[in-house]
Amino acid sequence: MAEDWHDMDDAAIDWIVRLRDPGFDGWEAFGAWLAADPAHAEAYHRLALADQDMGDLVKAVPAPVVAPVVGLPPVRRTITRRTWLGGAIAASVAGLIGFGVIERQPAFYPVETAPGVRRTVTLEDGSRIALNGGTRVLLDRKDARFATLERGEALFDVVHDDDAPFKVAVGDATLVDVGTRFNVLREGKVTAVQVAEGAVIYNPDNEAVRLDAGQALRALDGDAHLQLAAVSPAAVAGWREGRLIYDGQPMTEIAADLARWSGQPVRADPRLAERRFRGVLSLGDGDDIVRLAPLLDVDVRRDGGTWILAPRTQ
Repeated sequence: MAEDWHDMDDAAIDWIVRLRDPGFDGWEAFGAWLAADPAHAEAYHRLALADQDMGDLVKAVPAPVVAPVVGLPPVRRTITRRTWLGGAIAASVAGLIGFGVIERQPAFYPVETAPGVRRTVTLEDGSRIALNGGTRVLLDRKDARFATLERGEALFDVVHDDDAPFKVAVGDATLVDVGTRFNVLREGKVTAVQVAEGAVIYNPDNEAVRLDAGQALRALDGDAHLQLAAVSPAAVAGWREGRLIYDGQPMTEIAADLARWSGQPVRADPRLAERRFRGVLSLGDGDDIVRLAPLLDVDVRRDGGTWILAPRTQ
């Protein structure tokens, strides 16, 4: 029997409320719920967007005063975000808040994935953005040719338009497409770009570095030095097929890649953090971290809820 859409929306609202808790640790259950039915992800992102749009409005709504009982002070009823969100969606946003509020909704809206969850977004012009786990991008309602990668990793498959080049803001840089399929990683203060097809211009108003297919760039915020390298176009965004190809990347980067893919915290022991690895890791569903230990020539152990890639013991 098909799931009732009311139940689906109620579940989505519950996740929105729970994810707002800084101590939330139910990523595995959240990912399983999203994966159970494509309609779950659609409902979640639709209602999360509505929640964001109404955030400021909720703060402005005065708490209604309930008529007092003789001899008792007035009672002020609290309206929670969940109550407002559920009621607003049930009665329709437009009917409740009116055209003026809709006009004032923010131009930018986020699309994000939990660790271990991947998603592809298709834009109005047909361009597509594939998000790896633990990724957040900002899109612009007023400009479908602009995106900001705040954190994580995304593959941009862009429909080229000479009159309106697609731009991606990441860190303190801007990328401009030249008929392009490219992967962008934002980890801490590091930005890494790999081009599979076409070309990308890195910071056209400053360094203006052109990256063609098979080229990669790595930049650190505040550092004028850019690291350029070659990359196999076929290896770009291999994470989409569960395949990670390395040519001398440090173990810290590999740990971060495994964390995004698996949805589990992974870090490298400081003793081997800068050890370089060359090879291919084939990833599957479930707990692959221990299975990869012999390929990485490391020991894998648990420290609380985190997987540690540590030097091998004899």
